[in-house]
Amino acid sequence: MEKSDLSLTDKLAIDRTNLANERTFLAYFRTFIVFLSSGFAIIKLDILTDIRWVGFMLISIAPLLFLIGLFRFLYVKKGINKYY
Repeated sequence: MEKSDLSLTDKLAIDRTNLANERTFLAYFRTFIVFLSSGFAIIKLDILTDIRWVGFMLISIAPLLFLIGLFRFLYVKKGINKYY
């Protein structure tokens, strides 16, 4: 089924699905940035030397979150393009 064969309602539904997918990716990206910046802040602050391990943990988890979000975004985008 080509995209030109779809009704306006279906085209708008596809656009909404694409926007929701992008919004979810941006949420993953926002979480990545928060984890990364929080980890660096904990490591840099001299007051928080007792919980420095939390900073290192946040910094190590941040790229994993980004990759999960990226792969999920691409997987869903591929699925949307496959059917429409």
